[in-house]
Amino acid sequence: VQLQASGGGLVQAGGSLRLSCVSSLSIYSLDRIGWYRQRLGSQRELVGVIIHGARAVHADTVKGRFTMSRDDAVNTLHLQMNNLKPDDTAVYYCGAVFGTDSYWGQGTLVTVSS
Repeated sequence: VQLQASGGGLVQAGGSLRLSCVSSLSIYSLDRIGWYRQRLGSQRELVGVIIHGARAVHADTVKGRFTMSRDDAVNTLHLQMNNLKPDDTAVYYCGAVFGTDSYWGQGTLVTVSS
């Protein structure tokens, strides 16, 4: 499985960004696909995930601000991020599980200035 992430950048607090992750396989075929982030000095954490093609589940820290959506026609998972905060600054990764293997896209840096 190949994952290609894009959409990071620099934004002011309160602003918005949309990340995209294009998968080489259909989202329905994946056991799990989601967005994760890694803040400086911290472990990678879950932002949101879709398991077995079901409804997206978001972490409590981003609920109400971030929304995952999918475009099955182009095997793409989006992450709409609104009301961004400086604490959201991180490298964001798209990750997937297919069978017994895990796959990661390259990270995309999101920087939120205060």
